[in-house]
Amino acid sequence: MATAPPRRPGGHFQPPSPGASEQIAWQIRQYLEEQHLKPGDRLGTEQELADEFGVSRPTLREALRLLSASQLIRVGRGRAGGIFVARTPSEGMRANLSESVALMLAADTISMDELLDARLSLEVPLAGRAAANATDETVERLEAAVKAAEGHAPGTEPFNNADTEFHQILAEAAGNVLLRGLTGWILEVLQPSLIGTISGDVDQDLILDQHRAILRAVRRRQRGAAEKAMRAHIEYLTETLHNKADR
Repeated sequence: MATAPPRRPGGHFQPPSPGASEQIAWQIRQYLEEQHLKPGDRLGTEQELADEFGVSRPTLREALRLLSASQLIRVGRGRAGGIFVARTPSEGMRANLSESVALMLAADTISMDELLDARLSLEVPLAGRAAANATDETVERLEAAVKAAEGHAPGTEPFNNADTEFHQILAEAAGNVLLRGLTGWILEVLQPSLIGTISGDVDQDLILDQHRAILRAVRRRQRGAAEKAMRAHIEYLTETLHNKADR
């Protein structure tokens, strides 16, 4: 009876149960996270990974297919080819969640109003965490984002980019990778849809004042004030959406 090839010396992975492609995929996901690998990092060739796991190449390919479906790895061909990191696990989670939310929104199984309600539940505490964890660099970046939006109307590219940057900085400053991943759909799906729907109805000066109120609370490291200011901001957007729907 044929025996499985030995693991490479110093290999990172444990031989899985026979036919357990899911176990291989899980081990690779865990390895990406533990080693803090970044997009573009090389894991090895298909043959090298098959040898390390002690499995056949078809079994490994099924595991790679699962990882590719999750947008975590990509397979490069040619002499410089191999298996490369495409996204970190947190980035993959965010991408999959954003895609699911986008499909639900397109199919009318969830409404923009429901998404704003979810945003209220997520971004209010996120703003509080950002204020508690903020550094001087965080404050400077938020100030730059507010300044970049000044003089531009909502719905224009400069305003939209600055608005997205402002909320992205807050998500990063919150210091929680899981929460950042869970809220990724806000910037990738909800924000563009919301801008397209109500950009002509919002008050530019009021939006900027709301951002400045959040910035002020973050600058002072006032968690409660940041949460209050973010709540007022999202409630204003929700009210604007409702008013537009009633007309």
